[in-house]
Amino acid sequence: MDTNSKLSNNSAVILVSHGSTLPYAEEVFKEIKEKFIKKSGLPAEIGYMKVSEPTIAGAVEILKEEVEDLDKIIALPVFLAPGIHTNIDIPQLLGLEPLEVDPRCPDGNYPAEHYLSIADDVDFDGEIELLGSIGPRDKLLDIIDKRISEALSESKLDDSAKTGILLVTHGSRLNYNKEFATALYDKFEKTCDLPSSFGFMELCGPSIPESINKLVDENGLERLVVVPVFIAPGMHTTHDIPHILGFLEDHEHEHSHGHGHGHDHTHDLTPVEFDGEILYPEPIKADDILIDILIDMVNE
Repeated sequence: MDTNSKLSNNSAVILVSHGSTLPYAEEVFKEIKEKFIKKSGLPAEIGYMKVSEPTIAGAVEILKEEVEDLDKIIALPVFLAPGIHTNIDIPQLLGLEPLEVDPRCPDGNYPAEHYLSIADDVDFDGEIELLGSIGPRDKLLDIIDKRISEALSESKLDDSAKTGILLVTHGSRLNYNKEFATALYDKFEKTCDLPSSFGFMELCGPSIPESINKLVDENGLERLVVVPVFIAPGMHTTHDIPHILGFLEDHEHEHSHGHGHGHDHTHDLTPVEFDGEILYPEPIKADDILIDILIDMVNE
C-alpha cells in the first residue's frame, strides 16, 4: 500500500465531509472513499457532519465492525481550508476538545436543536488523531491546471483569444478561507502566464463580479476561465456561481440559505456583465491528484 509502515493493521481512516442535500455531492465522496481505499490499502469510511449518512459516530461504528481490534482512527477532514467546521465542530463530533472558542456560542451551551447538540456520541476506546485541512498545497495547482486545460478544450474561440483565469472559492467571516485562497493564488500566479485573479462567492472580498470587472477592464479579455476551487458539486457550484456568471435565467437575484447552524447566508447573485466567452469547469471532485494529497496527509 502507499501509506507508510508506521500505521498498524488496527488503524482506519474517517474521511470527514460536511454533508449535502444534493445527491451528487455524496456520489463524489463515495468515489473519493473508493479511490482512497484502493490506493492506500487502508480501511476507510466517510463521516458526515450533518444531513448525510453515515454520521461521524456512525462511521466509527462501521470501522469497528470492519477492522478487528481497531485501536486507532485517523480523522481526515476533506476540507480545503481550516475554519469553524475543522477547528470546532469536527473535534467535538469526534469527542475531542475544540481547537478554539466557538464565536457562535462562546459558552459552549448550544441550543437544543443545534446539530452539535443532537449528534450521537462517538463510542471508541482507542486513539483518535484529527488531521488539519488540506491547505494551499502545490498539488492543488496541478488540479487547477487540469481544469483550465479541460475548459479551454471546449472553447469556441481560437487560441489567439485574450484569455484570463479567475479562481473562485466560498469566502468566510473568519480569515481562514481568505488566507487559504490568497496563499493558493500567490502560488498559482507564479506559474500562470495568463492574466489572473481570484474572487469570493460571499462574506469577504473581492467578490466574483469585482474581480471579473477588474480583470476584464485591465486586460481587454475575450475569454475567461472561472475555476471553482471546491471539492464537490453543491448548491454554490451548481446554482450560486453559475447565476453570478449569467448562466441561469432565474429572475431572483437574491436568496437566503439557512444552514441550521446558527446563521443564514444571503447571496447577491446579480449576474456579471461580460460579452466574452466564460468557461466554467468542474470542481476538484474525486480527482486522482486529490487522492494522492489525502494519502500524503496520512503519511505526514
